[in-house]
Amino acid sequence: MVLKLFNTLGRKEEIFKPIHGKNVGIYNCGPTVYNYAHIGNLRTNITYDLMKRSLLFLGFNVKQVMNITDVDDKTIRGSKKEGISLKVFTKKYEEIFLEDLKKLNILLPDVMPRATEHIPEMVKIIKVLLDKNIAYKTDDGIYFSVEKSKGYGKLANLENIKTKKSRIKNDEYDKESVQDFALWKFHSEEDGDVFWDTEIGKGRPGWHIECSAMSEKYLGIPFDIHMGAIDLIFPHHTNEIAQSEAYTGKKFVNYWVHAGFLTMKEGKMSKSLGNVYTLNELIKRGFEPLDYRYLTLTTHYRNSLLFDLDNLQNARNSLQRLKNIISEIKYKEDKILKSSIAKQSSDDKKENKKYLEEFENAINNDLNIPEALQVLWKLVRDEKAGGKIQTIKKMDEVFGLKLLEKEEISVPHEVKKLIDEREKARKEKNFKLSDELRDKINKLGFSVADSKDGVKVSKL
Repeated sequence: MVLKLFNTLGRKEEIFKPIHGKNVGIYNCGPTVYNYAHIGNLRTNITYDLMKRSLLFLGFNVKQVMNITDVDDKTIRGSKKEGISLKVFTKKYEEIFLEDLKKLNILLPDVMPRATEHIPEMVKIIKVLLDKNIAYKTDDGIYFSVEKSKGYGKLANLENIKTKKSRIKNDEYDKESVQDFALWKFHSEEDGDVFWDTEIGKGRPGWHIECSAMSEKYLGIPFDIHMGAIDLIFPHHTNEIAQSEAYTGKKFVNYWVHAGFLTMKEGKMSKSLGNVYTLNELIKRGFEPLDYRYLTLTTHYRNSLLFDLDNLQNARNSLQRLKNIISEIKYKEDKILKSSIAKQSSDDKKENKKYLEEFENAINNDLNIPEALQVLWKLVRDEKAGGKIQTIKKMDEVFGLKLLEKEEISVPHEVKKLIDEREKARKEKNFKLSDELRDKINKLGFSVADSKDGVKVSKL
């Protein structure tokens, strides 16, 4: 079976055919580093990771590029508010974001270019668009003329968009048509010391041009797969296509893959609605980052995932149950391996071809990870199946759940505080209070055991 991906450009599943044989180039729209990433953002990044892991599992070589947007209105406002330089401000949130990726066991991209380090590449593209008369200058910046873009809006199914050719002017922009978008913003008082002196003028780049410049530099044009959340289809990805194809005269990207939203009962999770959770907030509530990763695996990447704490608790219980079963399988196999018969058979090195084939079929079906997860559950419950451990190991190359690793316990701050209070009570021989604190710790999902080496904490 061959890999099929749902291509937003065309709105149908297509057989995946890389441009360069087994070598695949992927570009992911990365974070704007002005605040903490919320778990909706992180769901998209888990989708990026599943794509990369799946391609590697299927035998492809992958070059993954993910940009860091470290200059825009939000980053400039944030740095001014905190009274620090743009570079120091964005570096702080970039490091927090990368730490979140590490906690979620997300493989780091091969290249993570920052927008501020690729200004010359952006200027080069804008100059060509000006020379082709597809871009034009105004008092406040340089704009792309949508009217002169062939097939504008094809990704978002907006081919019949009508441009109104009349000067649009207000406090934010000065352009010929309301659909036109900024390639370069000339320096204004609000930007402070954030600007670049270039041959196209003193200023800073627009948002869309950043991705066109960085994807071309590291992957060339065309490249295989461009990914992002569905809210980027328009205008961001639509504008990327328009400027890149006008610049090169070539097709920009072959496959567009978009991840669905993480939704709450009140709708999409977003900072503007004030209904966001960060990964650290989940950890403080006693959850492990991989509990959240498991939850995202239960819904197909293109579908909306409804989030609430009950759903997360169910995912946590399922993951813990799965790990417990795998631990028992590993214990039994290790015990059998000690026998001379098992040493001769070397069953521990075998993989279960039947289940791996089912698993691969699920992956090839537009990365159907929920179906692949069901295959894993069938395997661990099949008492007659052989080669379980090696097969689980192979499957976990895609899931990224660390199913065979010894579990590291992350103790929430609230639990740590209760443990310290209990230790103090024990030293003061206040055993009644000590027992009460132990009960509180148990209710939060942890147990404590006293030993000569100190307190040992474990999950219930």
